[in-house]
Amino acid sequence: MSVGAAKRGAPGEGAQLTGSVLAVHGGAGNFGRRDRGDAGDRARRAGIARSLRVGIDVLAADGSVVDAVERAVRELEDCEEFNAGRGSVLTARGTIEMDAAISRGTDRGAGAVAAVRRIANPIAAARAVLEQSCHVLLVGEGAEEFARANGIAFCADADLVTDSRRHQLERARQRRRISLDHDGDVGGTVGAVARDARGNLAAATSTGGMTNQLPGRVGDTPLIGAGIWADNATCAISGTGVGEAYIRVAFAHEVDALVRLAGLGLAEACSRALDRLDAVGGSGGCIAVAPTGPAVLRFNTRAMPCGQVGSDGEPEVRVYADE
Repeated sequence: MSVGAAKRGAPGEGAQLTGSVLAVHGGAGNFGRRDRGDAGDRARRAGIARSLRVGIDVLAADGSVVDAVERAVRELEDCEEFNAGRGSVLTARGTIEMDAAISRGTDRGAGAVAAVRRIANPIAAARAVLEQSCHVLLVGEGAEEFARANGIAFCADADLVTDSRRHQLERARQRRRISLDHDGDVGGTVGAVARDARGNLAAATSTGGMTNQLPGRVGDTPLIGAGIWADNATCAISGTGVGEAYIRVAFAHEVDALVRLAGLGLAEACSRALDRLDAVGGSGGCIAVAPTGPAVLRFNTRAMPCGQVGSDGEPEVRVYADE
């Protein structure tokens, strides 16, 4: 829901918030209700709430909408409950390879990195590509070299790997499967979308990919028009789910096209795009925001940790479809 006028000075509040919107997600998946209320569930909800507060504080201080989505996603990358930054899932080789992208609605500018390692916050590297290069997507060692040259913080591999992800990889190997980050396990791809008081839109997404994926696999997250999109004239979108399906249906661009060419409202456009995803065997969800109106949060899985900032300036967090 959009943020109305609020008291000046309190965190997440201020006259500058009028018309502003922020929503975040922590990945869509089919984990069961047995997880509801446990320590992990509480940690994920707390992570979503912190991300919302960080992002809305940027907007309340009249910061840029790009700053808001980057800061919100960085907060989630630092939370090991999610599949991005620390806590990313492991490839078949037992390594971490991360993807991230950021999209700016004012000029459809975008920056992305794919298959990077040892970068503490891949979304910061994606923003550097947007603002410090003439490219859109850099991958692997070249992306890492560029990030280092632009002052992006690096860390040791061990700083990103968690015991829960090691166990998750072992289970996937035993089942001889590649799995969505939380089909049966929890903690997924992260993303944020926002609109500032001037009507500018932005989106950001970050992921560790899929458990037991082949080294070098790249999903939809860093592909503009697949997992992410922002255009001030239509919408900003961050998707999460089975990346291959999102690529095949050009998911984010599909939402944009349904708004821009078919004249649909954003909520209906997101639902139609998810139907198209389902038709090719995909599952997942998205968060989106238009030039006016509330944020849209949609998913066709059992759960998607997500939230938005309510009219009172306070985070509203949900995980399951029945919340």
